[in-house]
Amino acid sequence: MTVSIKPVLAVAGGLLWGVVAGVMPAAAAEITVKDFAFLPATTEIASGQTVTWTNTDDEPHQVMAGDKSFRSPALDTGEKFSVTFTKPGTYSYYCPIHPRMTGSVIVH
Repeated sequence: MTVSIKPVLAVAGGLLWGVVAGVMPAAAAEITVKDFAFLPATTEIASGQTVTWTNTDDEPHQVMAGDKSFRSPALDTGEKFSVTFTKPGTYSYYCPIHPRMTGSVIVH
């Protein structure tokens, strides 16, 4: 699997895309970290699209692939982490700080 890891910070006034039924028609998908959960828990995208996780909790969180192919630094409130998925497949991930927090990205 080849992924491009792009950690980014939140920018005030930035445009955020919404997720409708877990599928994003645009070139990007947003996952919100809220109340110790990844929302949505499952996101479907096309190959080549970027997924961005944004931490909205007051606690730090991380995003790490089950196979450890990507890992964010600890994200404080408002910080973001992005990965571009280039190969089809299902990619499970979790928060190493709070391992019960899990999610998946399905790449078509």
